[in-house]
Amino acid sequence: MPGLLFIVAAPSGAGKTTLVRRLLAEQPEIHLSISFTTRAPRPGDREGYDYHFIDTDTFKARIAAGDFLEWAEVHGNFYGTSRRWIENERAAGHDVLLEIDWQGAAQVRSLWPDAIGIFILPPSLETLAERLVGRSVDSAEVIARRLAAAREEIRHAGEFDYAIINHHLETAQADLSAIVRASRLTLAAQREQNAALFARFA
Repeated sequence: MPGLLFIVAAPSGAGKTTLVRRLLAEQPEIHLSISFTTRAPRPGDREGYDYHFIDTDTFKARIAAGDFLEWAEVHGNFYGTSRRWIENERAAGHDVLLEIDWQGAAQVRSLWPDAIGIFILPPSLETLAERLVGRSVDSAEVIARRLAAAREEIRHAGEFDYAIINHHLETAQADLSAIVRASRLTLAAQREQNAALFARFA
């Protein structure tokens, strides 16, 4: 059976990266797709773990070669997802998780309609602003731009299968884990994973 494909999206500062990392620590059998980006590494970023960092010319060459499943320009930087890696991982039966924006999610789902979309929401825009300021990594101008973008991104939450409101990190993490578990227990998934058992009941 092909592995499941999970898409997790959120406005910047909603807690998406923290929740995804907690999920992967809890369920290491899920394989995270590492995106390519042209943005500069932030303090603590690791090549091949947080992102694959490349320059703009290399990124555009990859676009022209059709290497990306999806790509988008966000806050002046390019981000893209390797198509071949995901195809190989799913074919091997591994569940794959993409941590991307709503634009990328739409492109992925146009190719793989079975992808499971999960949108992370902040409790309010005020809380989101506090979190962005608290990170102390962006200028006031960048934070203002991210907040404006967040309003637009949240308008697309209705395009996803599930929504998690990140009031409290522990609760949001439990919600994310529950979605993953439930997705593995659909009748279609169980039929495919346990074909011999269902054949006996036919």
